[in-house]
This record gives sequence, C-alpha cells and structure tokens, in this order.
Amino acid sequence: MDTLIFNEKDYKKTIETVVNVSIIGVLILCQGLLPIQAGSRKVAQLTAPDFDTGQIKQKILNEVSQEVRSKNFDILISQKYPKAAVYDVSSGVKHIKLTKYYSGRPVRINVVETDMKLAKDLKLTPALSSNSTLNSRRSISTIAKNNNAVVALNGTYFKPQTGVPLGTLMIDKKMYTGPIYDRVALGIFEKGSTQKFDIARVQLNATIKGSGQTIKVDNINQPRMLSTYVLVYTPEWGKTSPYAPKYGMGLQVTDGTITKASANPLEIPENGYVISGPKQVLQPLLEKKDAKLTINTNPEWKNVQHIISGGPYLVKDGEVYVDMTAQKLGAIGGRNPRSAIGYTADNNLILVAVDGREGSSIGMTLMELANFMKSIGCINAINLDGGGSTVMYVNGTVVNHPQTRGGIPLSNAIVLAQ
Repeated sequence: MDTLIFNEKDYKKTIETVVNVSIIGVLILCQGLLPIQAGSRKVAQLTAPDFDTGQIKQKILNEVSQEVRSKNFDILISQKYPKAAVYDVSSGVKHIKLTKYYSGRPVRINVVETDMKLAKDLKLTPALSSNSTLNSRRSISTIAKNNNAVVALNGTYFKPQTGVPLGTLMIDKKMYTGPIYDRVALGIFEKGSTQKFDIARVQLNATIKGSGQTIKVDNINQPRMLSTYVLVYTPEWGKTSPYAPKYGMGLQVTDGTITKASANPLEIPENGYVISGPKQVLQPLLEKKDAKLTINTNPEWKNVQHIISGGPYLVKDGEVYVDMTAQKLGAIGGRNPRSAIGYTADNNLILVAVDGREGSSIGMTLMELANFMKSIGCINAINLDGGGSTVMYVNGTVVNHPQTRGGIPLSNAIVLAQ
C-alpha cells in the first residue's frame, strides 16, 4: 500500500481557507454581540478591532505547516531507510542505524539526516578542538560538548603530529587555514532562518597590498610546499612563525604596519600576522611599511559563513562523481572506515559514518560510499577525513564503533549545535 505524503503547499492553502472562514465567522458573531448590563456596570462590547486577525491566522498556519512538514519528514525517513533503526534526536533530526552487505559481507552505517527548516534552532558549523590555536587535538565528545552540539562528525584532514587542519577551514567568516590542491569544500550560508549549502573545489584568492604593491598570497596557516610561495601565519598558528625559506624573509605586521623583518622565526602579534616568502618579493613592502591582507575564495562565495574542506567529491549535481586522482587523494583508496557530508534537493543535511577494518563491518570503497550517498538522495556530497578519524557523536554518545574507543583525538569536527 502506498503511503501518502502531503503536499505542504496544497495542505497549507486548504487550512488557510478554513482559518479565513473561521475568522470571518467569529467577526460576524462579534459584530452581533450587544453590550451586557450587569447591575450598574457595563461589560465592554467585543468587536472586531479587539482581534489581531492577521497574527492569529499566521500563528495557526505556521503551526500547521510545521506539523505537516514534521509528519512528511517522518514518512520520508521511514520510506528511505525501510529496514533501519530510526531514533529521534531533536525536532527535524533523525539518527539512522543500518547494515548493508557488499559481496555478502556487512558494513555498519550511521546516518544523521536533518530537515533544516524543522531544526531551525540548530546550526551547522565547523569546530576546532581549541579556540586559541590550530596546534591541538581533542576527542569528538569534548569538541561536541564545548560547542553544545547534539550531533558531531569528524571534519577535514589534519596533520597528525600537530593537529593543524589540511585544507580550507573558515568559521564565522574567519579563514583559519587555506586550501590545498584545490580540494572540494562545503560552504555554509545563512538564508533567512535556515542554512543553505554549496559544494565546489575551492582556491584561495588573497593578496597583501602595501607600498603601492599587490602581492599574491599562496596560503594561510598551511605547510610550505614551495620556497617561492608567500604564506601568512595568523595567531592561531602559534606564538611564532616558521623560519623563512631559503633566500626568503618574514615580515611581522601589527595593526596594518610592518614592525619587524627577519629570516628567523618571528613572534605573531595578536592583532596582526606574519608574512613569509621570497625576499625579492617581500622587500618592496618595506618602503612604506604598510600592509593590508585581503582574503577571498574562488569561487567567490558571497555571504559564506563557514567552509570546511574534504575530498574527493562523491556526488556532484545529482550524479556519482569521484575525482580522487585530481584531488591528489590516491592514498585513501581501498575499503576503509568513511565519513561523508552531503545535502538533498530539499536542503536536508546528511552526515554519514561508516565503520570498517573489522569482521563485523568491512568498510566501504569511495565508489561504494558515493553510490550510497546518491541512493539516500544527496545531490551533492563530499568525503571527509576517514580511517581512524571516522567517529560520530549523537546526544552525548559516540554511536559508531571506531577502532580506538571513543575515537582518536581530532583537530576539528563538523557540529550541529544550538
């Protein structure tokens, strides 16, 4: 038997008609009421102006619309995951546990699907393990609790020795780390009372302007790949910048003014940054000692609030698309624990954690993960850091089975929080 999913617009229109008729009836009744005498006191006549009918109608319609959307979301989840265990996390947020079989062998999968209009009190944002430095790692439970999160999933790649994220990471419009290899990233935008998402391969478009010069910045708070690169280190990198490259120099910038130059490590000012690169490129900035850093991305994501990178693509414009080689991610092939993020045509957010490297769950290949993300409705989706990093947290508990109990210490996570 087919299950009926209500068309919200048609249902709302019908309810609006009923509400309008009801309000008109009340107004007619009120107009016919006569003043009532009670001894020497007169009870005030109830008239139409005493009602704010617009507010009453809107309140009823909003409540009906949310109720219909909630019922439709319940139906959608039950149809999409017919043999899964489904748990309510909060309004508009479902946790789904299921097992799929590949070549007769099991794979345990945890999914969190969120209707962003129903979960209007929750926001998706990347979160660092520390508010003060990139050089930090903590458990996902700690990161989640520090951010008042109901759901958390491990985020982008990071350098194991230091915890510094490897790839684009922007939080509240502040760029913490720049992209590597133009890898794919998720952009999070505020639109009215809800959030919208976009996915693209992101490049850095940043410059330093000073002394009449414009100098291209190759990256921010990332490892040096070429001696010719111009890098910027902000206070989140740490107390001091690295040594300048061979034939290079570093410039300390405080409140837009160059205050020191050296090839040795420089203190990174709280109200500034350090520029590091070839001496012949940076030397002209010393003429007037002014410096202004401008940071944008390509594509130019106007009004983007947060960015978190990953890679490779899994689903692009509704089709399976795995560009592992193009994003220099050949080392993460094979069957492994996996983490992924994506969204549907209806703007439902989907987070996925796949267990692997054990007999009871063998993990997924990137192509299997891509096909799974498409099968559950993602029109765009990307792979996140996986392997030993894969860990999902829901309402105070790690819900998957990482090899290290509770998951390894992480550099960053993606959290759904109030």
